[in-house]
Amino acid sequence: MKRINLLLLLIFIFGSCRFFKGDPYRNTPTTGKAAITTDETFRPIIEAELDVFKAIYGYTEFNAKYVPEVEAFDQLLKGEVELIVASRQLSKAELSILNQKKIFPRQTKIAVDAIAMIVSPKSTDTLITVNQIRDILTGKIQRWDQIKKGSATGQIKAVFDNTKSSIINFLVDSVCKGKFDKTNVFALEYNRDVIEYTSSHPGVLGFIGASWISNSSDSLHLSFHKRIKVMSVSESSMPNSENSFKPYQAYMVDKIYPLTRDIYIINAEPRNGLVTGFSSFVASDKGQRIILKAGIIPAVAPTRVVNMRKDF
Repeated sequence: MKRINLLLLLIFIFGSCRFFKGDPYRNTPTTGKAAITTDETFRPIIEAELDVFKAIYGYTEFNAKYVPEVEAFDQLLKGEVELIVASRQLSKAELSILNQKKIFPRQTKIAVDAIAMIVSPKSTDTLITVNQIRDILTGKIQRWDQIKKGSATGQIKAVFDNTKSSIINFLVDSVCKGKFDKTNVFALEYNRDVIEYTSSHPGVLGFIGASWISNSSDSLHLSFHKRIKVMSVSESSMPNSENSFKPYQAYMVDKIYPLTRDIYIINAEPRNGLVTGFSSFVASDKGQRIILKAGIIPAVAPTRVVNMRKDF
């Protein structure tokens, strides 16, 4: 009897060794290693998604790069990465380049984001219109007293995260209609740099992604609020507290806040591997809840099941 038990134990041990033999990081939707590239504006969102995904699926490693949007598309087209997160879909020309390589990317809208405009806590200028934003970026408005009579702030210095960022691309295309004057426009490197610089320079008008200041459960982002003011934006020529809105979720749902835009995850993986698994996770109910918690709008409203019963 003891011999039989010993034999069964040996079979179990060697069988287990064979079962676990191989690379636990082989490329599947829930295991493996992958490189992804994200526009730096969306870094808070994707970092939150990656943290949860890796906590659920232990055998996953991501080399996540956060770069200007132009560079993200360039890396995708060159085949350096198979997944990017951006504020626009691929153009017809870009699709053609990938299709010629027998790559047929899947583009999924995952969220609605907004561009927040921030100023120093010392600034008394808190209302601005879309037309005024256009005039600032095309050089027609150069001083704060042209926006608010009597303002003593002085010259306007528009500051962005990067010259190749999605924020500049959106404003040039959607607000300025292709026109852009670089005279009083400056670029740093990251959204955090814009927050830090704006907080200590009263004349600065900073442009950042809303997710950098909208997550109420993130202590780092809450600390940002103490160092800046978020401007209210209006589409009216006569802005006031009733027709001007901040980039809050309630005003982003129906795009009442004027500077809203969509976020896409673009998956160019040729077969279903880790990149596809992560892409599906972000678009899933759990992934969309993470986006909701981040303070922006998920593309698909997370579902909530409520059981109703009557007590007799």
